[in-house]
Amino acid sequence: MNARAEAGATGLDRVKLAAAAVLLVAGIYGFYHFAAYSALLRVLGLLLVGGVAVAVALQTEPGRRLWQFAGDARSEVRKVVWPTRQETLQTTLVVIVMVLILGIILWLFDMMLMGILRFLTGQGG
Repeated sequence: MNARAEAGATGLDRVKLAAAAVLLVAGIYGFYHFAAYSALLRVLGLLLVGGVAVAVALQTEPGRRLWQFAGDARSEVRKVVWPTRQETLQTTLVVIVMVLILGIILWLFDMMLMGILRFLTGQGG
């Protein structure tokens, strides 16, 4: 009996996900089909249809798992110790300086290789 209940839920979930997809496609079609109407009204209609499609999709098992994952991710982000403003500025400054130094080194290396190539090929005077 359990296997049938789970299979039925999966079948119903597929129907709900298909309905959500159809709603999204219909919303996008309607957005372009009613191009003569105000863009604000079309965007509001698309957002409304998209919200309904998301609400339908969240009623499925994959939707609930996705919502749970988003909640877990949010709680993990709250646990992160973010750097202070001073640490961020110092790190950014170090990255900028290192990029400039590496750029100059690569430019000098390119100039040296170009000089060697010109010497070997006899071009450039």
